[in-house]
Amino acid sequence: MRGRARLFPEAGASLEAIVAEYPPKLQEYLDDFGFVTSREDRVDFLIDIADEFQPVPASIATKPYDEAQRVIGCESEAFVWALDRDDGTLDFYFDVLNPQGLSAMAMSAILEQSCSGAPLEQVAAINGEVVFTFFGRDISMGKGRGLTELVNAVVFQARRRLKPA
Repeated sequence: MRGRARLFPEAGASLEAIVAEYPPKLQEYLDDFGFVTSREDRVDFLIDIADEFQPVPASIATKPYDEAQRVIGCESEAFVWALDRDDGTLDFYFDVLNPQGLSAMAMSAILEQSCSGAPLEQVAAINGEVVFTFFGRDISMGKGRGLTELVNAVVFQARRRLKPA
């Protein structure tokens, strides 16, 4: 998978070691979802989060969006923008064109709230497996791929800026 974020951690890395590197707000979400035991509760929690979704402001981008911002593989037609902050972190913005794309909206809201302003090293350490913590292992292959690619798009932006010149 050249040019894409790795979905699995390095061999021998413990889950605790990997998660310890995540942005604190993302860790809070992961901890909260650790208490979700039923599918109904998971769905309700995700709908509440999707309600927090804010599309990219017109000051950042307007439709039709540049295809370079499109999340490849996302059935909900998601787009991601990463803007540099003066402190060396990033602000992330999202849009989901499919009004039925609640899962993409929820994942976008989680990523925006968790990764905007977080240290690039923490954002770059995020593993696509977080999708399954939020959405469960029983999501469809297409949805799982699209949401993982949404995470990977954010991780890519952080890793791109961390590369030495």
